Amino acid sequence: MSDNRPIVAVVGRPNVGKSTLFNKLAGKRISIVEDTPGVTRDRIFTEVEWLNRYFTLIDTGGIEPENGDIILSHMRNQAMLAMDMAHIVLFVVDGKSGLTPADREVAQILRKTNKPVILVVNKIDSQSQFDNVYDFYELGLGVPYAISSANSMGLGDLLDEVIQNFPEGLNTEYDEDIIRVAITGKPNAGKSSILNNILGEERVIVSPIAGTTRDAVDTYVEKNGQKFLLIDTAGLRRKSKIYESVEKYSVIRSMAAVDRADVVLIVIDAAEGITEQDTKVAGIAHDEGKACVFVVNKWDLIEKDNKTLGNYTKDIKEKFPFMMYAPVVFVSAKTNQRMSKVLEVAEYVASEHAKRVSTSALNDVIGEAVMLNQPPSDKGKRLKIYYGSQTGVKPPKFTLFINDKKLTHFSYQRYLENKIRENFGFEGTPVQFEYREKNRG
Repeated sequence: MSDNRPIVAVVGRPNVGKSTLFNKLAGKRISIVEDTPGVTRDRIFTEVEWLNRYFTLIDTGGIEPENGDIILSHMRNQAMLAMDMAHIVLFVVDGKSGLTPADREVAQILRKTNKPVILVVNKIDSQSQFDNVYDFYELGLGVPYAISSANSMGLGDLLDEVIQNFPEGLNTEYDEDIIRVAITGKPNAGKSSILNNILGEERVIVSPIAGTTRDAVDTYVEKNGQKFLLIDTAGLRRKSKIYESVEKYSVIRSMAAVDRADVVLIVIDAAEGITEQDTKVAGIAHDEGKACVFVVNKWDLIEKDNKTLGNYTKDIKEKFPFMMYAPVVFVSAKTNQRMSKVLEVAEYVASEHAKRVSTSALNDVIGEAVMLNQPPSDKGKRLKIYYGSQTGVKPPKFTLFINDKKLTHFSYQRYLENKIRENFGFEGTPVQFEYREKNRG
């Protein structure tokens, strides 16, 4: 379920530096990097460019020998899935600690994949450590590539080898037509279940353990000819509950996921109702100027009559008065109820987010609005709006040329916004205003 881009999976036992390598190749901090085995739990996807060739890189949870622990066994399954879907596998080992029985076990799994496997010996930080590389020839996976992720040594040669191994017929060019959708909300609201339902496969660990999804996971999907990049984020938690630094990184990355998105799905647990955290996520998305959709999940758990849906919608609008523009979709990822609407609405609000209106049509609306309701005045001086122009998209931005910025008032801006929405729509997206003083005479 990819966009036909080469997929490269980074695998290996825990704590060999997979996430550090992933972050260096991605050019930004995406994976959690911490000296604790098992910190990277879900596959994490990002786009990487080398010599104008693009590919998708997957960071995996470390492969452990068979273990009864629910998370470790999930991590093993995730890594196996990543290897199944990858075109090329980067097998990362630790050049400092040397060859281990776990490395041999992973190598045995990889030999059965019949995929190109590039052996990457990490943590070779100086020439004097180069002799450590020879031990790894024993794995029978070809010539090892000595690198230091932390110091960015050897990465160019490694990337050259990666693109040499791309299978023919795959798309390595950048695609600007993708709608990027972040799936956000508090832990256990069902974000991962929604993603898995859309994809029709178990792409993210779904478990009743709150906070299971720590990493933002990128997944490509195509529906009715439109490509989407779905970003499943770690749930935002209250700050008081963030005891460990790992959780702190997750919160930061959830905010970063919103930053990368065109559309933010704010997933609300229907049974639990709207929480303080839902308000926080919505506030971040609104402030960042993102198109937004409220997705009320677990709707199957609610006892309903003919007023339930209307009352719930009204409650959301009352609790989020600054986001009256955002549509509300009621779904159940578990029973598949209305799930087909999620991407449909996301595509619609993305088009509204990128909509442009002509200057003449905009000024007709502003002129009519001013005639119906005069702008505010102060000490005998009245706000004059000479003309307006749309100066941006994603989100739509309007610049109004006026006589005096001091005379602008939020309530009149809200009035103009409502008039613009009445005439042009802009459903699902915030709109922004900028004022410029234009001296006349």
